[in-house]
Amino acid sequence: MKSDLFAAENLAQQASAPGMALQNAKSVKYTVNGEMHARQGSMVAFRGNLQFERKGQGLGGMLKRAVTGEGLALMAVRGQGEAWFAHEAQNCFIVDIEPGDALTVNGRNVLCFDATLAYEIKTVKGAGMTGGGLFNSVFTGHGKLALVCDGNPIVIPVSHNQPVYVDTDAVVGWSAQLGTSLHRSQSVGSMIRGGSGEAVQLKLEGEGFVVVRPSELVPKPE
Repeated sequence: MKSDLFAAENLAQQASAPGMALQNAKSVKYTVNGEMHARQGSMVAFRGNLQFERKGQGLGGMLKRAVTGEGLALMAVRGQGEAWFAHEAQNCFIVDIEPGDALTVNGRNVLCFDATLAYEIKTVKGAGMTGGGLFNSVFTGHGKLALVCDGNPIVIPVSHNQPVYVDTDAVVGWSAQLGTSLHRSQSVGSMIRGGSGEAVQLKLEGEGFVVVRPSELVPKPE
């Protein structure tokens, strides 16, 4: 059988080492030798001897659901084999986190990560209930984290003399050492008369970077 479908860039190759790698722009391949964690429902294929465990309703399970926000859960993948992960054909990116690094990520952008990484659920300081992820996860340790983004991300440097203001529905993540607060860009009177619709943004200050996606969150039909 002949087709462009069978082009070399589309074929899954045997893994040369454990861990994650990009299969293509829209999916991540993870060669499991032990344990890793992934967004529940993000596995699109696997081969080998793998077990997928959905986290329970206990306190630990609740925390792991909070890390992905919007009621989504994480699952543990154990054994030896290969698994492929994707989410709604969004673009995938792999971040190498080293000791001393700390990355704050909006839960909706988490795809999968090494079990060697630690994560802590934290509220976004100063964001109140309007932050585009009231509970964000802070990843630390040593390992790889795969993120998804609707479109190509924009990475914006943040400096002490040049803070950055981001739409809370568009932000993907930022350096955890940055300070956060809410910024109101227009008056109540302006909003009543019909303003830009960008009334409140998340203000980021300090030294680091912020990642945003080139689209805002679109409510899904019921």
